Amino acid sequence: MANIVFKNASIRLHFDAGLDGDGKPVVKLKTYRNVSGSADAASLAAAVSALGGLSDYPYIAAEKIETAEITEY
Repeated sequence: MANIVFKNASIRLHFDAGLDGDGKPVVKLKTYRNVSGSADAASLAAAVSALGGLSDYPYIAAEKIETAEITEY
């Protein structure tokens, strides 16, 4: 039977850094590692809100990225 084993998680915040010379949007990214795999949506939203407020750029989006290993035993 196959299993999925959690390895690590991170959150990636997206910030609006304005427009480039051609008028295209510039998005800056910041990744925070060592996020608990069991963190619920409310906890992550609170952390993202707090971290997003520390930037000079306006916060526009966030992602949770999980890595897991698939085992056959």
